[in-house]
Amino acid sequence: MTQGEKLSYPKLGILGLQHMFAMFGATILVPLISGLSVQVTLIGVGIGTLIFHFFAKGKVPAFLGSSFAFLVGIQLVTDPVNGVFALANWEDLIYGLSAAEVTVLRNAHAQEFLPYATGGILVSGLVYLLVAAVVKIVGVKKFMQFMPPVVTAPTVILIGIMLAPFAINQSRNNIILAVITLGIVVVASSWGKGMIRIIPILLGLAGAYIIALIMHGFGMTNPNGTAILDFSAASEAAIVGLPPFMLPQFNIVVILVMIPFAIATIAEHVGDMVALSTITGKDFVEEPGLSRTLIGDGIASCFSGFIGGPASTTYGENVGVVALTKISNTRVVQLAAIYAAVLGFSPLFEVVIRSIPDAIIGGASFMLYGMIAAVGVRNLVESRVDVSKTKNLTIIAIMLVTGLGLRFGQPITFAIGNTNVPMDRLGIAIAVILGVVLNAILPEKDS
Repeated sequence: MTQGEKLSYPKLGILGLQHMFAMFGATILVPLISGLSVQVTLIGVGIGTLIFHFFAKGKVPAFLGSSFAFLVGIQLVTDPVNGVFALANWEDLIYGLSAAEVTVLRNAHAQEFLPYATGGILVSGLVYLLVAAVVKIVGVKKFMQFMPPVVTAPTVILIGIMLAPFAINQSRNNIILAVITLGIVVVASSWGKGMIRIIPILLGLAGAYIIALIMHGFGMTNPNGTAILDFSAASEAAIVGLPPFMLPQFNIVVILVMIPFAIATIAEHVGDMVALSTITGKDFVEEPGLSRTLIGDGIASCFSGFIGGPASTTYGENVGVVALTKISNTRVVQLAAIYAAVLGFSPLFEVVIRSIPDAIIGGASFMLYGMIAAVGVRNLVESRVDVSKTKNLTIIAIMLVTGLGLRFGQPITFAIGNTNVPMDRLGIAIAVILGVVLNAILPEKDS
């Protein structure tokens, strides 16, 4: 079914819900991990998707969800131990505190500096506009020569690997729940049929949450003695209310940390446009044009960052729904965006979502973060990158060692004016720059 074919209102409503549920599990996971507001996130992706459809002339059936690529950047900004605003006396502050008290202190630190992360996201959205201008001037084919898979794939691999420690940290509070969550996700994605295979993360979260409810009902606790579930805030939450919008703040180091992640999401954007073109039989790269879809995606991220939400990106989950249903009517996706935005005005809904135990989030993250890295590997394979060539092997090797070495090695800093810039926070940025430069200067043929 194409954009022009009509759907009955009941069918339109159901198909819209399907698209919303397809993106839901992954989209809410980003604010749950980063500390951003679920309400603001849903409004950001909902209105952001409508912004995208405006610039894409209502022709592209794409949904914009919250970006996992930028999650690394947010963590590098807000983490009190390794973040841009890390506390030198952190060990002294947490000495003698319980695990629950340390979590409260960590969350308070993150909330204080999240506005700087969203400021970096807003600026990163502007990178899309710059790239869109370049695409318009030089053309799509020439543009992609500067960002081939040999550069973009290692970038995606680095993102997945750098997120891995966070999955472990979140899971350790209740390993049993984490394993149950991961098990449901693996079963649904490996053996599920139809819609079940499209929403494994959502099923993992929901299934493990039901088990957590049962465990909580029988009086069971986490290994450290804390309650598995906490509903204390639910009685005070209104069904309808304004979200906690948050204006961005700006810091040069944070901006430098955030901008490189736009390269990964831009590559993802291009891939999704190509995939949707193949599925629907329409060349969206040519019409409405890659420059227009990039502008829509970039302004959507700017909007989300401005109101205190995460960066947005085209969602492969929703591309999968289009492929599964063969329905590319853009009104379906637009309705899903409206659903998401409406849910964003329910504080009670956020409280319920926030009650999901960290261990369940960690279990789902095992799959998600691993898949991010695996997608990078798949990109290398599907693009037929010849790793026997010295040029390609050199680019991949130097990017991986630079990104991982700077991130997890001994901290190095350099000064920009009065600001000390931590090199370990810029590992991906430096790796990407090196990849682009090496791709441009290294000879194609081995001598």
